[in-house]
Amino acid sequence: MVSIKAYHTVVPNEPTPEGFQWLSEPDQMAIQSHTQTIYVYNAKHNHDALVEHIRNSLSKILCYYYPVAGRLRKLEEGGRLELNCNAKGAVLIDAESTKTVHDYGDFMGDSAKDLVPKVEYTNTPIEELPLLVVQVTSFLGDEAFSIGVAISHTLSDGVASIQFINSWAKLARGDTLESHEMPFFDRTVLKFTNLPSPPRFEHQELKPLPLILGRSDTTVEKNKRVNAISLKLTAEQVGKLKNKANADGSTKGSKPYSKFEAIGAHVWRCASKARGLLDENQRIFAVDSFHLSLGITLEMLCPRYQHHHTLGNSYHLLWVMLLRK
Repeated sequence: MVSIKAYHTVVPNEPTPEGFQWLSEPDQMAIQSHTQTIYVYNAKHNHDALVEHIRNSLSKILCYYYPVAGRLRKLEEGGRLELNCNAKGAVLIDAESTKTVHDYGDFMGDSAKDLVPKVEYTNTPIEELPLLVVQVTSFLGDEAFSIGVAISHTLSDGVASIQFINSWAKLARGDTLESHEMPFFDRTVLKFTNLPSPPRFEHQELKPLPLILGRSDTTVEKNKRVNAISLKLTAEQVGKLKNKANADGSTKGSKPYSKFEAIGAHVWRCASKARGLLDENQRIFAVDSFHLSLGITLEMLCPRYQHHHTLGNSYHLLWVMLLRK
């Protein structure tokens, strides 16, 4: 059981720029939710001193990443969102658990959900929601602790969020940020200079998923319990998969299949077997497909910004859809 001891509002410890920042189309399209992550540390500590240290380091990183201390605002005309850099601060939750760190196992169960902050969108105006909520939880005996993070997806994608976390961790250790670690906030580089051209082909990835063969609705699938698991492959297992993928000589004269391609193909074949697909020509690629997401970051689009950490949704996905075979 996790008990909350206190809530703290953490603001930048120095004055920061004020005003409104334009949000790009990828920011507007991002799901309005907070992305949750958890970090677990096996370290003996004093709980109160730990919370105070994290609180102080958070106030320092918010000076660099000052938009994180702001709020979103919805414009009346058009309903677009923009970022209000008003330094209202992030929320830090002080918590303790009656369980030991070992009681949580691999932290994949439902009990671990109490270690990560939940942001309620239903009854709270978006202008009042903190963009960052952090929960520090000490486990029984203060032998370990966790830091649960919930950060607005509209504000930041996964790549930008982990850059923020890494920079925060660096300041918490007493180090200083290098010039290439300074965040970059000008999202107007993603503005369209011209109206985008009409689609040239059908974008299946944007359509609702079709029904599984033989089903008339999605009731069965919706009622299934979904579990998240981590599968670990050894270097030897990965090597065998790669060798097997290249054994038939189909890549002769070209670049052999990579480890990533071999693992992706293996997962796809396992998924096809689990779904009971019989006909290798079944064209139900939207449901029974393995999606390989390839990232294009802002640094790739604009090389002059590659020496900065960008804050925003600048990670664009290319979708690859495969038929069962």
